[in-house]
Amino acid sequence: MPTNCLRAASGASRDAAAPPTGEEVRALDADAVRTSLEVVARVTPADLDRATPCAGWTLRDLLAHMTAQHYGFAAAARGESGLEPWRPRTGEHDPVSAYRCSAERVLAAFAEAGVLDGHFRLPEIDAERSFRAARAIGFHLVDYVVHSWDVARSLDATVDFGPRLLDAALAVARAVPDGPSRTAPAAAFAPRIPHSHGTPLEEILTLLGRSPAWPE
Repeated sequence: MPTNCLRAASGASRDAAAPPTGEEVRALDADAVRTSLEVVARVTPADLDRATPCAGWTLRDLLAHMTAQHYGFAAAARGESGLEPWRPRTGEHDPVSAYRCSAERVLAAFAEAGVLDGHFRLPEIDAERSFRAARAIGFHLVDYVVHSWDVARSLDATVDFGPRLLDAALAVARAVPDGPSRTAPAAAFAPRIPHSHGTPLEEILTLLGRSPAWPE
């Protein structure tokens, strides 16, 4: 699968917002995951071969990626550091049910007592270091804001997020470095797209290399 899709952000203020911390980031991430569940629930077997904003990925591919990311982050929350939980499970008979199970897993893992005091190892982002829990959950949050949009656009539908959730995702997206690394093989993000005078969601999308007008 291509990797310019996110792996490891209407109605909100367009001024720079501080990234959420602690309990807030956990609550906002749960909102993003629940929104993704609502969007994915609309997917039918006939939709699985649809194109998505993640270049070269079908909706089936995207759901497999989203499912694997939940399992990977859940493993990281439990202190695991290996790559195996992050590997997409191909050939799922029912990708929607598989996605729902993975979402329940990550929500439960993030809700565990003491998680916010720990550090996550995220081998797909950096195999040599760990990240404070709030920061790692912020990465997950922006993933599922954008991936919820990806699925909705693949279905010719829309998706709505609360203002604070978009503020938080925008703060994370603005912190993602741009530059030549975005054009390298296996880059996690496509290069930024010029952006002006759009909604906060549109700014998040363009910062992470997506066109809000996709598939145009």
